[in-house]
Amino acid sequence: QVQLVESGGGLVQAGGSLRLSCAASGRTFSNYAMGWFRQAPGKEREFVAAIRWSGGMTYYADSVKGRFTISRDNAKNTVYLQMNSLKPEDTAVYYCAARRSLVIVTTPRDYDYWGQGTQVTVSS
Repeated sequence: QVQLVESGGGLVQAGGSLRLSCAASGRTFSNYAMGWFRQAPGKEREFVAAIRWSGGMTYYADSVKGRFTISRDNAKNTVYLQMNSLKPEDTAVYYCAARRSLVIVTTPRDYDYWGQGTQVTVSS
C-alpha cells in the first residue's frame, strides 16, 4: 500500500519561504515520477513540479520556475518542494503525487497515488 504524507505547510508572508516534504512508503519508488500539485479554492488542481525518482530529472510549471525547487532524498524516501519568493497567488492546498512511470506528465489524472494535502497560505 503506497502512502504519501505531506508536511511543512503553514502561513508565511509574501517574499518568504517554506519547504514541503512528502514521505513516501509502501513501494520501491525507483521507477516512479513524483509530482507536486496545488489547488486553490474554486480552482482546478494544477501542476507545480515533478521529478524522476531515478536520475532526478525535474520539470516545473512556468508560474513557479526560478522560485520553487523539487528534490528527493533516496535514503529517506522523501520528496521536497522548496518554495522561495512566495506570492499570495501561491496560496493553495499542496498535494504530493506518485506516478508508476518515469515519464513526467502534468495532468493530475495520470498520477496513481496522492497524499492528503498540506495548506500553504501566503499573506500580502
